[in-house]
Amino acid sequence: MQRRHIIVAALSAFAAFLAAPVQAQEWPAKPIKLIVPFPAGGGTDIIGRVVGNKLAELLKQPVIVENKPGAGGNVGVDIAAKSPPDGYTMVLGQTSNLAINPSLYKALPYDPVKDFMPVALLADAPLVLVVAQDSKFTSLAEIVAAGRAKADSLSFGSPGSGTVAHLSGELLQMAAGLKFTHIPYKGSAQALQDLMGGRIDLYMSSVPSALAQIKGGKLRAIAVSSPKRSPALPDVPTMTEAGVRGVELTTWFGMLVPARTDPKIVERLNREINLALQSPDVREKLAAEGGGALGGTAEKFADLLKSELPMWAKVVKDSGATVD
Repeated sequence: MQRRHIIVAALSAFAAFLAAPVQAQEWPAKPIKLIVPFPAGGGTDIIGRVVGNKLAELLKQPVIVENKPGAGGNVGVDIAAKSPPDGYTMVLGQTSNLAINPSLYKALPYDPVKDFMPVALLADAPLVLVVAQDSKFTSLAEIVAAGRAKADSLSFGSPGSGTVAHLSGELLQMAAGLKFTHIPYKGSAQALQDLMGGRIDLYMSSVPSALAQIKGGKLRAIAVSSPKRSPALPDVPTMTEAGVRGVELTTWFGMLVPARTDPKIVERLNREINLALQSPDVREKLAAEGGGALGGTAEKFADLLKSELPMWAKVVKDSGATVD
């Protein structure tokens, strides 16, 4: 009898040993949800859909984008943080909600380091200062002159308080000795409409969000925030070239999953995302939207996040930025 129990136990253990790799191999067995914590049509959404569509081809399962905007991206990121760590929920995080918001919000409902496992960096893009096509401003020098002539005379829109776009605008004001009236929006779509309608004077946008309107002649690009000119906007000067130093930054986008997700799933996702980013059609689509494909290891993403947290904490403090 004892020998029989030993045999049964051994068989059970062997069956469990065999079942573990089978379960890992079965993933993904159903559609995967990709949470984009900003409204549809913005830069984060565009990048998420480009990469998500290619990832669906590689994984042979649908990748369903769900836009969950609110609170500078906090709503969507928090939903992802509290989702089951089963590999069927991903979130497209970026500089604002992962590196800036921890310093901007006193009670952030998630910890960007402890509550997530970074999977891979997707892309980065500069910010671009834009005005309506019929605006009287045609250069950064003209904007600086008008801003210095009368403080708060120009209204400056952003896709939300504490976003990279907002803080880059704050850096511009500090660097040039200006004071704009900040008008925060819930995403880029309404802000761009108001800019084109003449209800605000200036807008700092990610290049992917504004590129179509720039190329379509509805917006005029004044300057980009990157150290070098954007390949998508080769005729637009950098802030430094336009006469204002100290505004050099880009915004990055990366894929994450909830903490405690199976490392094998994270490894598979990283591998497939890197394959997606190496594909010519994905690279062309990202470039056409003003973004540059990144990729790399999950560790590279984790290291970037840890280095950016203190950097943006200083920007938040120096700018005096607050959540409206």
